[in-house]
Formats: sequence, structure tokens, C-alpha cells
Amino acid sequence: MTERLLICTDLDRTLLPNGNAPESVSARGLFAALAARPEVRLAYVSGRHRALVEQAIADYKLPQPDFVIGDVGTSIYAITADGWREWPQWIEAIAPDWAGREHADMRRLFEHLADLRLQESVKQNRFKLSYYVPVEADLPRLMAAMRGLLAEQTIRADLIYSIDEAGPVGLLDVLPASATKFHAIEFLMQELGFSIENTVFAGDSGNDLPVLTSPIRSVLVANASADVRKEAQELTALRSTGGALYLAKGGFLGMNGNYSAGILEGVAHYLPHTQQWMKIDD
Repeated sequence: MTERLLICTDLDRTLLPNGNAPESVSARGLFAALAARPEVRLAYVSGRHRALVEQAIADYKLPQPDFVIGDVGTSIYAITADGWREWPQWIEAIAPDWAGREHADMRRLFEHLADLRLQESVKQNRFKLSYYVPVEADLPRLMAAMRGLLAEQTIRADLIYSIDEAGPVGLLDVLPASATKFHAIEFLMQELGFSIENTVFAGDSGNDLPVLTSPIRSVLVANASADVRKEAQELTALRSTGGALYLAKGGFLGMNGNYSAGILEGVAHYLPHTQQWMKIDD
């Protein structure tokens, strides 16, 4: 059995205990101990842009990762003592989806659609076009209009919609079709020489389902909603990938399975020998 391990984890409400469920007291310390091991490469996978990922690392005293997949999968950064370096090879991989267009071209394509309001510049990048949409907008009609414009230009793009409950306002991202969390993790695995045998992904939400229900070994932390848990199980049954999904339930090392406790539980489930690495030095 190889000793190498790649842990890819979502941030909000997966590694970050910023949900309503309680966090086990020792969980983040044990996670940091595991991440400090020389055998482990650590990647954070998030919809957040770089500044917000850096803020989360500082606010929650997280281990410094080796890589960050950010901006809903449109950016990959390698992180060393010299700082953050964006991977140009990932940009080269996703750019063909937009058929030679970049952010400004895509923005012009949709500028006549009244329901779309551009998000702040910090939330945009070369291959991520992000809008606010009124919650009362006719979303099916808007999405159909956008897909029609994309098809006319032979542009391969995904439209990712969610709701910011604090607004409340709709959030709509236009991304290259291959710039997803799943494809970015696959790309990272290939570039670093990891396989499904020594890679573990952790997530909690609907946005994580493409990875959670893929052949990549994954753990759904215990604080995930019942709806996400149900959908994950249904999709893995449909795709015959149930053996690659672990539902954290708590009890591991006396912890409750929420957040980082669930990540550790899942890693130990797939790779039992790693349990001896989950210790805090006295």
C-alpha cells in the first residue's frame, strides 16, 4: 500500500465549522496533525476567490494547503513558501470550452439581459462570469435565453445557480463546462500522480455532489443536510459508485463526525493505516 495521500476538502461547512452543527473540540487539531505529515498533500476546494480563502485560513487557523482549487473550479493555485502561483496548465485545459472568448467577450454576449447584474470585480476572473439575479426573476426563461446564446456561438459553458440567503438574491456563475470541482480534482490528481486509491475528497453540500458521486473516494460529513445525504445516495446507486462514498456518522476517536471530524473519519475508513497519523504531539 502506498504511503502517499491527497486530501481534497471543501471549505465552508466541511472543514470550516461555520454551520449550525457543533464542532468536536479536538477535531481541527487532529486534522492539522494529519496535514502536517510529510505523506499528505492537502488541497482546499472552494467556490471562494483567493482573498476569501486566505481569510478563512487566517480566521480559522487552518493548515496551509499545498494547493487551492478556487473560484468554483476555475482556478488552481500551488502554494509554497514563495507564495501563491496560479497553474497556467489548468487555464490551458479549460480555455477551449469558451471557443476563444474570455470574460469581457462573455459579458457582452449577455449584456442585454435585464435580470443580470454583475457581481463585484473581485468575484470575477478570466473564466468566471458572475451575476446577481433577483429572486423573483423568471429563472427558467433567463437560463434558456442564456443557453441559446451560448449554443449560437458554440460555447461550452455551465450555468451554476444558487441563492444567497442573506440577500436574499440569486447568484449565477457562467463557467467553462470543464471547470468544475470534479474536473479540477481529476486534473490535480493526474498532474501529481495520485490515483483513486490514495485520494480522498470531503464535502457537505449540493455543489459537492459531482465529486461525492464520482469514482473518487469521498466522505460526506455528518453535518450535511438530510436532503444532500439522500440525493448523494440516490446518485451513487444510479452511477454504481456507492463504494466510493462514505457517510460520516460520528464515534471515530470519540468525535461527532461533523466538519473536520468527518473528514478524518472518512480518511481512516478508506485508509485505516492513517489513523496512527492522527495524533497531537504532547
